[in-house]
Amino acid sequence: MSSHFTPEDQADLPDQPVRRLLEPVTRFLRIEAISGVILLLAALAALAIANSPWADPVNRFWSLPIGIHAGTWSFRLPLTHVINDGLMTLFFFVIGLEVKRELALGELRRPQVAFIPVAAAIGGMLVPPLLYLALQMGQPGAKDWGVVMVTDTAFVIGALAIFGERVPHSLRTFVLSVAVIDDVAAVAVIATAYSENLQFWSLGLGALVIVAVIGLRYLGVRLIPVYFLAGALAWFVVDLSGIHPTIVGIVLGLFTPARPWIGAERFQSMIRRISHYLSAGERGDAHFILTQPAHRVRSIAVAARELLSPLERLEFMLHPWVSFLVLPVFAFASAGISLRIAGLDTSMVTAVIVGSVVGKPIGIFAGSMLAVKLSGTPLPHDLSWTLIAAAGSLCGISFTMGLFVASLAFDSHLLGAATLGVLGASLGSVVIGMTLLAVALRLGKPRPAK
Repeated sequence: MSSHFTPEDQADLPDQPVRRLLEPVTRFLRIEAISGVILLLAALAALAIANSPWADPVNRFWSLPIGIHAGTWSFRLPLTHVINDGLMTLFFFVIGLEVKRELALGELRRPQVAFIPVAAAIGGMLVPPLLYLALQMGQPGAKDWGVVMVTDTAFVIGALAIFGERVPHSLRTFVLSVAVIDDVAAVAVIATAYSENLQFWSLGLGALVIVAVIGLRYLGVRLIPVYFLAGALAWFVVDLSGIHPTIVGIVLGLFTPARPWIGAERFQSMIRRISHYLSAGERGDAHFILTQPAHRVRSIAVAARELLSPLERLEFMLHPWVSFLVLPVFAFASAGISLRIAGLDTSMVTAVIVGSVVGKPIGIFAGSMLAVKLSGTPLPHDLSWTLIAAAGSLCGISFTMGLFVASLAFDSHLLGAATLGVLGASLGSVVIGMTLLAVALRLGKPRPAK
């Protein structure tokens, strides 16, 4: 008799809580890894077009006005702004979902475990701006230090994916935690440092809409389209307030419920009841014929959907669209710069590269070491300091997030230099980080991820 499990045998095994926790993370990392390749192709295509005879027509295309017109009222934005302000809000909503999942179900729910990546992320957000300011003090770009504090999650996870199962799961979790904390901080910086002419009445109205969304949740409203309409209204009024509307994405993501409405035991009880009614129907039972339990069948369909939390359903639905459409479109629209060095502010390019390539690994390594010393909590057994250093270098890859902040922060005469700095810093971080990671894996030989 064979000792191997068939797929049917595997399906009959009891569910393991650890699988339920790790499965969404594994899926997230797999999508991010593939997305990193698509992002790279989109960036290369944008660079090729920007340095070709088609550069001017493409730039005019990205400047086309898009919006709504009704009578004397109109709301229009250039296509690039629609991508930056609208589509990127969807990206930050998915980031908010990921943060909420980590806080409710993942590594960040345990303070002792979360302390190290949180401290590492803080260090990685403080040191790069300090180096940037040291090189840009007194110059026009000094106030736009936010460009060096961010991390591109997709590219970092993609770099880790190249090494396959040799990368320990604790390193992937550490990098993912640092990256999502970075992204949340980036939204806070965007909302405060790059907002102007605040309209407090509009901001207050946006807050009321978000409170209404929370109220709908407690009233038991489960229809996702209702929340998308409310989210769109919140985005619109916050945009009118002068604060960058991407903050709406993070806030709504953080308020999304992480627990399912229907528990497994209750669902099993419903299945048993409907099975009884269906069996009665097959026997021609008059009670079944009279009651026609169609509503019971519909309730099973609803319950099956609600076995997944709103957070899981939304992340499952939106994450592929964000990774394979929103971010590549943004990269294609933003990475196209002329590679002619003449006229570019080389000091700006240098400051961005040094801030990300040097400051990020120093900050993450120092933050991690300080956390270990203060908490007395050792690193996981398969996570070495060499791996932390490699992770810090990889987190210097800012790419899409760096381009996003640069598009908001810099005037047109500095944007080209900042964009070139972001691309150079991302390339340098990839080379250094992957070299360090290869050395660390060869020296440490950590156990493969399970």
